[in-house]
Parts: sequence; C-alpha cells; structure tokens
Amino acid sequence: RVQVVESGGDLVQAGGSLRLSCTISTAAFDDYSLAWFRQGPGEEREGVSCISWEGDRTYYADSVKGRFTISRDNTKRTMYLQMNNLKPADTAMYYCAARHFALNDCLELDRYAYWGQGTQVTVSS
Repeated sequence: RVQVVESGGDLVQAGGSLRLSCTISTAAFDDYSLAWFRQGPGEEREGVSCISWEGDRTYYADSVKGRFTISRDNTKRTMYLQMNNLKPADTAMYYCAARHFALNDCLELDRYAYWGQGTQVTVSS
C-alpha cells in the first residue's frame, strides 16, 4: 500500500510564501504522477497543480498560475509546491495525491488512488 505524507503547512500573512512537501512510501517514486488538491472551509476539494512522473510536464489551476510552482526531486523522493504571493482565498487544507503513471485529467479527484491526510495552509489578511 502506498502511503502519502504532506508537510509544510503554516499560518502566513497575505503576500507571503510557503513551500509544501509530499513524499510517498514507495521505492518506485518516479513511477507516480503527483498532484496537489485543496479544500477550503465549506468548499469542495479542487485541483491545484499536477506533475508527471518524470517532472517534465506540469499543469496549474487558473487561480494559482503565476504564483505557485510544482516540482519534484526523484532522487529525494519528494514533490514540492512553492506558493508565493499568497492570498486569503488560498486558505485551505492541501492534499497530495498520487497515481501510477498517467497524467490525463490530472486535476480531477477521481483519477488518484492514493491520498495524504493533508496539511493546513492559513493566509491572514
């Protein structure tokens, strides 16, 4: 069973930055496409960004384009989400998700088999 673990969430002021990290418990880390989703209070979970297993393709939700950057280091078996110019609207629980290869519809929740427990990001105004 693949376990997914996120870290890096925190309380930050608007305009600030955070970097989230995600690791998965498999020796075949570079076989998995990865994504970030988020769920704000009273909202549905939504796709934020995703990255291919080799790290050569990335996609972003319109709401975060130009502010967030997804990346991965397969030698460290870690994926990152650099979040800059944070806004109160970015306040949410952020979840990492993994799927074996494949990148189609990568911001759709039902494409992913493995999920972490989430890390909280709170942006104060």
